[in-house]
Amino acid sequence: MSEYYFDGKGKAFRPIIVALMARACNIHHNNSRHVQASQRTIALIAEMIHTASLVHDDVIDDASSRRGKHTVNKIWGEKKAVLAGDLILSAASIALARIGNTTVISILTQVIEDLVRGEFLQLGSKENENERFAHYLEKTFKKTASLIANSCKAVSVLGCPDPVVHEIAYQYGKNVGIAFQLIDDVLDFTSCSDQMGKPTSADLKLGLATGPVLFACQQFPEMNAMIMRRFSLPGDVDRARQYVLQSDGVQQTTYLAQQYCHEAIREISKLRPSPERDALIQLSEIVLTREK
Repeated sequence: MSEYYFDGKGKAFRPIIVALMARACNIHHNNSRHVQASQRTIALIAEMIHTASLVHDDVIDDASSRRGKHTVNKIWGEKKAVLAGDLILSAASIALARIGNTTVISILTQVIEDLVRGEFLQLGSKENENERFAHYLEKTFKKTASLIANSCKAVSVLGCPDPVVHEIAYQYGKNVGIAFQLIDDVLDFTSCSDQMGKPTSADLKLGLATGPVLFACQQFPEMNAMIMRRFSLPGDVDRARQYVLQSDGVQQTTYLAQQYCHEAIREISKLRPSPERDALIQLSEIVLTREK
């Protein structure tokens, strides 16, 4: 069960960012192209923490498909799926402990706390419209960006003693991570299920108001009532989807993602030039144009 998602079919977005960041920081620090074994391990741990969170999220959301196949909970049941997620997390914890760096342990343990707090934020909702967007961005940071930001920071700590570089790595990961999730939320409206490997309008069906909905709500205030009742009445999901597509919610969310990507590029450009640094710049642009 724990091996089920490690089939090489995911995008491997997180390990790729982490591996590139390791090289970019090492080259910046002492012109070394060598990636330490401990840095490579961080890339593995990042993907393991991410995958454990997918297994658990699918239980919480009662999801039936992921990456184009049935979810662990649909095949083996919820109880076993919870335990499988725990096992993946324990394997990640053992790998993390073996690195033997207490700073790195604290950095990545923070991620696990953020994932839990982010899921709790997603379970609650804000009545006040102004608070709602801040709540959404905080949830997005905790559920998605924290893992990327802190994994980038962890490899920079292992490769370079300069706290300025640690902050650059963190800020790059944070901004790319938020942009990545904003685009994910856009794709829930613009992409078809076949491309995504998971059902679309999934967020609305879960009662979640993401960026495109919150922007659309500024143009169509009648969506407020639907947001408050979490799209629970018959026809709510379809009506909300139509409102979003009639509004410029998708464009505004994409524009916001672009701003986060530009900030990521601004940060990573502070490192000395290298093919890996340039790849990280390119990657932040690919985040905006991806279709799955």
